[in-house]
Amino acid sequence: MVEMNNKRKVSLKRAEELKRRVDDYLKIRDSIPKGLDLADKYKKNKDYILRVLNGTEEDWEDYRWQLSNRISDVKILEKLIDLTPEEKRQIEEVGKKYRWAISPYYVSLMDKKDKYDPIRMLSIPMEVELTDEIGDNDPMAEEFTNPAGSITRRYPDRLIVNVTNECAMYCRHCQRRRNIGQEDQHKTTDIIQESIDYIRENEEIRDVLITGGDPLTLPDNRLEWILNELKNIPHVEYIRIGSRIPVTMPQRITDELVSMLKKYHPIYINTHFNHPKEVSEEAKKACEKLSNAGIPLGNQAVLLNGINNDKYVMRLLNQELLKIRVRPYYIFHAKHVKGTTHFNTSVDDGIEIMEYLRGYTSGLAIPTYIVNAPKGQGKTPILPQYLISRGKDFIKIRTWEGNVVEYENHPTKNIKEIY
Repeated sequence: MVEMNNKRKVSLKRAEELKRRVDDYLKIRDSIPKGLDLADKYKKNKDYILRVLNGTEEDWEDYRWQLSNRISDVKILEKLIDLTPEEKRQIEEVGKKYRWAISPYYVSLMDKKDKYDPIRMLSIPMEVELTDEIGDNDPMAEEFTNPAGSITRRYPDRLIVNVTNECAMYCRHCQRRRNIGQEDQHKTTDIIQESIDYIRENEEIRDVLITGGDPLTLPDNRLEWILNELKNIPHVEYIRIGSRIPVTMPQRITDELVSMLKKYHPIYINTHFNHPKEVSEEAKKACEKLSNAGIPLGNQAVLLNGINNDKYVMRLLNQELLKIRVRPYYIFHAKHVKGTTHFNTSVDDGIEIMEYLRGYTSGLAIPTYIVNAPKGQGKTPILPQYLISRGKDFIKIRTWEGNVVEYENHPTKNIKEIY
């Protein structure tokens, strides 16, 4: 009994130590805005937007209405949120060079008054986009990794097919802003067919990612044609779709779309939440529809200055995503795209976030931090240093708490000599 009590005392002492390690997060957590807590505010914004646009509740739930009513005129935008004369001037000036458009739904997530609201910063043009002299229009050298059609190929067994330049909202940090132009253009049947033929002729390709723009802006029948063609290639094992639609226009995730997608299992969707404010009730509903159809969801956040380059914000984002059944997959270091480098952060910001996540939240909430090597040289994972040194029969490692410990590292034995 005495031994049991001593063990319990040790356990309780350890529990108190662990509790203190989370105190800083608990103190700041409630000050970070979360979409799931803002449902009432978002509804008020929605009702106001519908009055301004002469829309109905039925319209709001129709993604076609959302697409056709994207806000791309500063005169309409200023009716929906507060804009200073200087902000209006900047939006109009940037719009001459770089397209902008925002779905009514995504506007409903905005703070009407705060110019530094993350939703506004992600979607509303700023003059700094025009003064960027550092960035590259095509830092990933996609023009030199395009063997056929609209393909991007950087790896031995997988590739990307770009099917459109259209999005529900044009992110200000977009890596392909050079392709957006001023008009929506889906890739032609001939270009997509050329891409599919290339895949069919190269049997090492087992994984195909459909992207854009946003492929979920395509009509159901067009998207199904592409999926069906790929599914009928014997060596294509699974298909992925990259889409920000669940974040920027969740109304697109209709029962009809989901019923069509689940015919082509195994199919995966990676989406793109960047801030906890984007994890709304409507986004939750869309993600749950996809999950209920057996479609696994992953999130590819981008590390963005002023948006999420904060260890508490990123931790909260990843935990909110798990609540709506989206698995944090990647944190991408922002690419040096011309017109977007004001969003760039140091790699140290990303390492600090990864250091903080490990041990302080569940492994499910820890994505991989990725730096894309320049000119299409591929994804490179970046981690804090946990391996400190090596000896003959041991290694020294640093734990998530910062303790340095010695760990046995015996050579691997020949299994046939053991049995």
